[in-house]
Amino acid sequence: MNRIIGERDLSETPFSPEQARETYRELVRARAFDERALALQRRGWMSSWPPYRGQEGSQVGAALAMADDDWLFPTYRSNAMQIARDVPMSDILLFRRGMPEFHSGHDVPNFPQAIPIATQIPHAAGVGMAMNYREAVNGEDGDRATVCYFGDGATSEGDFHEGLNFAGVFDAPTVFFCENNEWAISLPRHRQTAADSIAQKAAAYGFEGVQVDGNDPLAVRETVAEALESARDGNPVLVESLTYRQGAHTTSDDPSQYEETARELPDWRTADPLERYEEYLRDQDVLDDEFVAEVEDEVDAELDEAVERAESADPGDPDDVFDRVYENLPPNLREQKAWLDSFLAENDVQELDH
Repeated sequence: MNRIIGERDLSETPFSPEQARETYRELVRARAFDERALALQRRGWMSSWPPYRGQEGSQVGAALAMADDDWLFPTYRSNAMQIARDVPMSDILLFRRGMPEFHSGHDVPNFPQAIPIATQIPHAAGVGMAMNYREAVNGEDGDRATVCYFGDGATSEGDFHEGLNFAGVFDAPTVFFCENNEWAISLPRHRQTAADSIAQKAAAYGFEGVQVDGNDPLAVRETVAEALESARDGNPVLVESLTYRQGAHTTSDDPSQYEETARELPDWRTADPLERYEEYLRDQDVLDDEFVAEVEDEVDAELDEAVERAESADPGDPDDVFDRVYENLPPNLREQKAWLDSFLAENDVQELDH
């Protein structure tokens, strides 16, 4: 079944004014973090950044639908989801500077970001299956689920088929959250598949697929919450969140080279989710200038602190690049390590900056 949940009066949704404002706060945090990260990358502070502007409503809505002990399987672009799941902003910045992803040692149940396309999909299904096994064998709490985030391009990978097939066969408590932002790098969605939608692919694996307006954070939050309820009962769900990538695939991408191949999309699909949601909340009389200013000041302070924490972090030992990969280094890496040691000694490099 495919469905689009449009905006309704807030009283017709399952969310209170407080929850609506919480969602707004997370949207502002997500947008501000993306803008700050992009600016930092442009001045050489880190090597690359995958912008997600335009997708905040989709990611924040999905993250807020999850329970604290649900597991998230993210990718390189799902940073708004991770922030809304209480991953420290500084951790994400440090990861982008080559540091361990969970630098602060936080215990949010998130797997590391998957950089290869779609590799996290079988992982999410497998952990869902493991939850079932541990409940059956050890009597562990069976009220947990996994959420796997991926883009529309990932549905062209074999991992997509394998992960969804296992989940369907073994009733894994997994929600597959496909954020369809219309582009897989330079390839539009209609060049990825001839199917009318990505959601309908779920039927081949024996479970439900739904579509949702990805620029409506409350609609996404409601839809993913319902999907998680189903998944906890042993019925996986594929959610296709329809949004639009406003910027480049990454900071090394030039979308002007391919944007002429874009299809005409409806306004709701390309509208800015933050602007749209703020206007909606003002119409609902649950948001005012004072609250907006308060949130913006809080987020600016949080960002400043995150950057300061990232810049003050110990850059680590360069040997970690080699020593933490293999137990016994192969010859080519031994040669590279020897070259680096020689280079650092010759140039009298005592410390490495990021």
